[in-house]
Amino acid sequence: MNVSAQMVKELRNKTSAGIMDCKEALRDSEGNMEKAIEYLRKKGINAASSKLNRQALNGKIGSYIHLYGKIGVLVEVNCETDFVADTDNFKEFVKDITMQITASDPKYISREEVPKSIIEKERNIFIAQVEKTNKPAAVIEKIVAGKLEKYFKENCLLEQLFIKDNNKTVNELLLETIAKLGENILIKRFARFKLGEEI
Repeated sequence: MNVSAQMVKELRNKTSAGIMDCKEALRDSEGNMEKAIEYLRKKGINAASSKLNRQALNGKIGSYIHLYGKIGVLVEVNCETDFVADTDNFKEFVKDITMQITASDPKYISREEVPKSIIEKERNIFIAQVEKTNKPAAVIEKIVAGKLEKYFKENCLLEQLFIKDNNKTVNELLLETIAKLGENILIKRFARFKLGEEI
């Protein structure tokens, strides 16, 4: 497959990947731009995974006020260096996360943060809902497991669908940003306030 400079340029503009990576992706996908983007995303996510254990002590605190001051969000996002913290890509990521939290109201960052007591409480509610159907125990267990997965996807920030692109999760967006910026990035903590709601 002969990969033209124009194709490489187009793919670079869409993904911010390096020239050699773009050439490799286009060759591997026989010039199909969508497949090449998918190839780079997978490669980027694989490359990003190796950075996840590195310390991230710099970063930014982002804020977002929505609906005439009726909803407010603060989020701390960490990276490894001040240099990356000051890049437009990092600032855009922080902004996207504040908007995600504003719109989707997650309760936790990841499923590992959900207290066992909450998981048990939700499981018991789901079991009570499904037991009325008189289905076999094995089927009930599968249904309950599915409902718990849905609970995690709705309430854990990293598992939510990204509001700007429903084809990826927030975790996939995070991994893509890590791959693009070359540093570990960590969503450390957040707070969401809605006027009049009980603390």
